[in-house]
Amino acid sequence: MLPKFLLADNSQVLPDKIFVIHNEQPRFIVGCNVEAFSVDQEIYWIDDEPESKELKKELLEQAEEFMDLELEYEEELYKLENEEDDDDEEVDNQK
Repeated sequence: MLPKFLLADNSQVLPDKIFVIHNEQPRFIVGCNVEAFSVDQEIYWIDDEPESKELKKELLEQAEEFMDLELEYEEELYKLENEEDDDDEEVDNQK
């Protein structure tokens, strides 16, 4: 089973852009600025675009929430890894 959302990037070609992929019907990809979801936003519908504006709004809100939480988690993970590296370096220096 695939997750409902995925993050993707192509940082070598589009360093300031990130893509949120929705894997459930209706499937779509949202390309947006890494710093702000609604900046330079482009929506690519894989399935037929829903006619309901409310559904589209809800799906985009879910995509934004997913992106924010994932980027926050990655940031926390990066901080934790750096702290562990600093601790290891400190132990090595004490030897």
